[in-house]
Amino acid sequence: MVQQEVLDRTFAALADRTRRQILIRLGQGPATIGELAEPFGMSLTGMKKHVQVLEDAGLVTTAKVGRSRQCRLGTERLEDAMSWISFYQRLWERRLDGLDAYFTLNNTEKDTER
Repeated sequence: MVQQEVLDRTFAALADRTRRQILIRLGQGPATIGELAEPFGMSLTGMKKHVQVLEDAGLVTTAKVGRSRQCRLGTERLEDAMSWISFYQRLWERRLDGLDAYFTLNNTEKDTER
């Protein structure tokens, strides 16, 4: 299973709506800090802080290109988070399927008793 500290950083980064919107934007292609900041009406410093949290979590990579910093979506940590979520999704689906089977069986037995 994925290291808990890595997941903690990933989910902490994803907990913020602005950072999720940044990831959606980067899903369309690379962007500079300025391009990311503009739709939010945010300062470059404010956007840099958000990008730093995403970069620390491994969700974004950045590289200096000329005088600006280019940001790209990093998929490995998102895949780790999806793997963790999928594990629990399958677990709960099995439990709910079992509960459904139990109620279906009990309802069928009650119907035959009538």
